[in-house]
Amino acid sequence: MTWETVIGLEVHAQLATNTKIFSAASTAFGAMPNTQACLVDLGMPGVLPVLNKGVVDMAIRFGLAVGATVAEKSVFARKNYFYPDLPKGYQISQFELPVVLGGQITIEVDGKKKVINLTRAHLEEDAGKSLHEDFEGYSGIDLNRAGTPLLEIVSEPDLRSPAEAVAYAKKLHELVQYLGICDGNMQEGSFRVDANVSVHRPGAPFGTRAEIKNVNSFKFLERAIMFEVERQIDVIEAGGQVVQETRLYDAAKDETRSMRSKEEAMDYRYFPCPDLLPLIITPAMIEAVKADMPELPDAKRARFMSQYGLNDYDAMVLTNSREIADYYEAVVAATGGKDAKIAANWVMGELNARLNNDNLSISESPVDAQRMAGLIARILDQTISGKIAKDVFDAMWTSQDSADAIIESKGLKQITDPVAIAAMVRGVIDQFPEQLAQYKGGRDKLFGFFVGEVMKATKGKANPGQVNQILKDELAK
Repeated sequence: MTWETVIGLEVHAQLATNTKIFSAASTAFGAMPNTQACLVDLGMPGVLPVLNKGVVDMAIRFGLAVGATVAEKSVFARKNYFYPDLPKGYQISQFELPVVLGGQITIEVDGKKKVINLTRAHLEEDAGKSLHEDFEGYSGIDLNRAGTPLLEIVSEPDLRSPAEAVAYAKKLHELVQYLGICDGNMQEGSFRVDANVSVHRPGAPFGTRAEIKNVNSFKFLERAIMFEVERQIDVIEAGGQVVQETRLYDAAKDETRSMRSKEEAMDYRYFPCPDLLPLIITPAMIEAVKADMPELPDAKRARFMSQYGLNDYDAMVLTNSREIADYYEAVVAATGGKDAKIAANWVMGELNARLNNDNLSISESPVDAQRMAGLIARILDQTISGKIAKDVFDAMWTSQDSADAIIESKGLKQITDPVAIAAMVRGVIDQFPEQLAQYKGGRDKLFGFFVGEVMKATKGKANPGQVNQILKDELAK
């Protein structure tokens, strides 16, 4: 008999504010341990939390983007548990009345679209971090993250495969970055995923779920779910029962292992935080955020296809990141929109390859959009060929010179004079009488040989299109 997998994801997106959710302490990454935890973050006697308005605006922005209901009134609660990196002994979160209710994310897997429903998104503070390495048997505690603002986004158990889970996580990752509410840096912990996984026979009630905690890469998310599904099936088929628990994924061993028993909501003894008033969001606040909403990924993708004539794949690649999309549009605008496809090819091809090779983001590109547009303009007006353009691009990558300056200094202007090209073509034909006789005898593939010899003779500067046409005419004589 077959098994059906049921997956729900809880995503913690660190909100991109400069200060924490309830204090003025910095959220900057990489500071020395315990240098960014103030008295409010530590819950010291006599201090009170003050809600950061920026996190409220970001929560509203997310709610609008996914078509959710933004609650007029939401309440902060204390989630009580004891762990070394939780300095107050409780976490300020939201429980019964979250700030965002419902919403939807549409994913696509194997060409099929599927709507994933959201349960809620709520605001909360992060805990600190336990460190277990290099302490000679002891553990260290870094409380810099304590109080960092999080938006926890909870899906319904609508996902049915590891591939769907990854597609959903990627779509959410793309969305929060487009909205400017999270930098999405998974290595730094800005975007973390908890996966709730269970299996059952088709038609039977859902099985007991296990939670895989704090997965920080899409690759590991897929592998962790795959392992957990197989583990649960093996347990049940061996006559055992799946235990409701929290598990960790060990990437080195490619397995999940038990961390602790899974708590229920009652175990956390939630109650409204007495230090914080209910959060009231007015229609005016929602309208203010709505007026500042960016174009969302799906809408941008559709516009790229209609406005620039791009196919679905190109539009998808160019809109995967808001920064890349902005870069591309800046290139197109600077070239007067003459050939959006060439601009797309260069951004997706040469530029993307160099960024990946040098491990750079688009914002760190040595060639900005204006200089890239200058290079493409010289291709469009046939000053240089596409092949020579790659050499020019290489020079631009390691200097601040414009395409024009490099072309001039290196003498790379394309030869477009038909008389000059014809003379070179005839010279090459005269140089290879044997190959000429073979070509005229029916060896059509030798045409490429002659093209290559002409380009070699001109050091790649002859216009390829003109070379092909003139060579064809000369060989026909």
